[in-house]
Amino acid sequence: MSRTPGVAPLTPVDMTTLVTTDLVGITRGRSFPTDELPRYTATGCGWVPANIVLTPQDTIPSESPWGAYGDLRLIPDMSSRVTVSNGPDANAPAMDFIHADICETDGRPWAACPRTLLTDEIQRYRDQLGLQVNAAFEHEFKLGMATPQPAQPALSLTAQRQGAEFGGWLLSALRAAGAEPEMFLPEFGKNQYEITCRPALGVAAADRAVNLREITREIARQMGMSLTFAPKTEEHGVGNGVHLHMSLQDLEGNPKLYDENLRNGLSMLGEHWAAGIVHYLPALCALTAPTPVSYLRLGPHHWSASYACLGHRNREAALRICPTVSMGEKSQAQQFNLEFRALDATASPHLAMAAILIAGRLGIEQCLPLTAITDKVPDDLSAQERESLGINVLPASLPEALAMLRDSKALFDALPKPLTDSYFALKKEELTLTDQLSPAQLCEHYARLY
Repeated sequence: MSRTPGVAPLTPVDMTTLVTTDLVGITRGRSFPTDELPRYTATGCGWVPANIVLTPQDTIPSESPWGAYGDLRLIPDMSSRVTVSNGPDANAPAMDFIHADICETDGRPWAACPRTLLTDEIQRYRDQLGLQVNAAFEHEFKLGMATPQPAQPALSLTAQRQGAEFGGWLLSALRAAGAEPEMFLPEFGKNQYEITCRPALGVAAADRAVNLREITREIARQMGMSLTFAPKTEEHGVGNGVHLHMSLQDLEGNPKLYDENLRNGLSMLGEHWAAGIVHYLPALCALTAPTPVSYLRLGPHHWSASYACLGHRNREAALRICPTVSMGEKSQAQQFNLEFRALDATASPHLAMAAILIAGRLGIEQCLPLTAITDKVPDDLSAQERESLGINVLPASLPEALAMLRDSKALFDALPKPLTDSYFALKKEELTLTDQLSPAQLCEHYARLY
């Protein structure tokens, strides 16, 4: 093909994307030329209300509270920008996106935006309780090699070496994005890995969870690998969990969960906070284990969660007091944190974290006593023992969890009605779309989607 003399050949335009991670944990958005970013910083770009009720299957429920009408704006939070200039594919475009809040066209916050919900709750902690939240999401995922290879022994060096090139690129990309990665490790399941990052304050923790998911997917795409964060990829296989680690600080950064003189090291504030999370845990599952396949993972003896209880270093407890290291000069109080385990990557990080924090705040406000504590496998206790300890079973299905959320008045009423109306509509549609699938088919279906 001939070229006009003196005319430079075309090159791809760099693009930046404004993103929102919706109620089903899928990150969506709109892109524009990066050199035009100043035009979008104040007024953002257009968005559609009905987008919030998209199911994971990309359908809009017939009973959606949002019709074909209405307009919104994605307003970027410029402090949340993520830029990764390159990856293993030297020809792939740079990854450049900015987390956005969904707003009305006059700039007012939109009530169904999950990121706004978390922002508001974080501010409520600051204003009403004088607290800030430090949190980190750990993610497990299953990696399919570009060239099929036999699965290596669980937790082994050979499994780590099999994924080492992928892991090296992933750690590099996460560092470039400011996500502060800590560890890349082989897990118990076949071809299963885990990636962890350092904690961040407030909304940035949930943003970081999204960044981790999207960057991990991008590195896999560039290397020609398959990857899924789905909670179950095989009916009888090992599940992929997401573990949310949380601690509370005062506004000067001093830890507030720990008291070495009280049981399990929990301060009185920490006991009320943990009691709120445990009390509302069955209802929280509707938002933290939000797909039909989630309930194939939540079961006894799976090292996930099946009962609403707190345990000290107990991986069968839905809420776990994590170990601290007494070696060296590390502060016990600074290390002290709780781990929420009834969570997976089909959940919205912003919505899930906001709901858990609401439950904890309600526990503080209501001065709830902490009774559901055990360092035994809850399923090994008798029904009478569990009842005496106040340990309740978690829902066994998504419909059961949704009913528990609706019946949990204090928690449900703390969520904006436009958001809950949207959530229940899309979950009803999702259940209709999947109700004829067998457990094995559910695993295959969600492995493709997540």
